[in-house]
Amino acid sequence: MTRPVPSHTQETRTLAHPDGGMAAWACWPAASSPVPALLVVEHALGIDLFIETLALKLTHAGYAALVPDLYHRQDPLHAPLDKMRQLRDAEILEDFAVAKSHLLRDPHIDPERIGVIGFCMGGRIALRALEEHTLALKAGVCYYGGNLRIAWGAGKTPLELIGEIEAPLLFHFGSDDTNPSPKDREELGQELARLHKSHVFHSYDGAGHAFMDFTRPERFREDASEHSWQRTLQFLAEEL
Repeated sequence: MTRPVPSHTQETRTLAHPDGGMAAWACWPAASSPVPALLVVEHALGIDLFIETLALKLTHAGYAALVPDLYHRQDPLHAPLDKMRQLRDAEILEDFAVAKSHLLRDPHIDPERIGVIGFCMGGRIALRALEEHTLALKAGVCYYGGNLRIAWGAGKTPLELIGEIEAPLLFHFGSDDTNPSPKDREELGQELARLHKSHVFHSYDGAGHAFMDFTRPERFREDASEHSWQRTLQFLAEEL
C-alpha cells in the first residue's frame, strides 16, 4: 500500500554558527516547487507551544518556517526574561544572517521570497531585521513589538533606524497595550508616512499585549487573534 504524503515536515535543526551550533525549529509544506519562507521570531518566553503552533499555521498556509533559537548563547537554566535582557541587537542580526543563509541553501525554498514575522519581543526583532539591508528581507509582520526606543547594546534604536526599511511592513497593535503604547504607534506611523515607507497598521480594541497567545488565557483575545491572522495571511499573499 502506498503511504500518504504528509502535508508538512517538521524537525529541529542545528545551524552552523560562528559561536557554535544554533538550534532552529523548522517546518515546511509538501510541495512540488520551491516555496516562500518566513523567519519566525520567538517571543520572550522562547520557542514554546505558541511559537511552534504559529509556525505550523504558516506552513499549512504554504510557507516554510524557520525559528532560530536566539537564546542559544544564554544559560538554559536561566528564566526566559533574564535571557531576553542579555540579548544584543548585533548578535541577533548575526543569528539572522546565519538563519537566512541556511534558507538560501535549501532547495525547498524560493530564495527571492523570504520574509520575517515576530511576536512580542520577536515583533521588535522582526522590525530591526527589516532595517538591516544585508538581510534583504522581502516583507515583515510585527505583532505588538515594544521597546522601539531602546537599543539592545551599542547602536541605534529601531525607531531611529526606521528609515532603513525597504520592505512592506504590517504591524498589529493592541489598543490596551502600553509597550508599544498608543504614542509609540502614532510616532512610528508618522515617521513611516513621512519617509514614504510601505506600511499597514491595525489596532484591536479590548486587546493588550500578547493577545495572540492562546497559552495565556488572561491575555488571549480570540477575535483579535483570528482577525489579525487573516490580515497577516492576506498581506503575505500579496507581498511575499
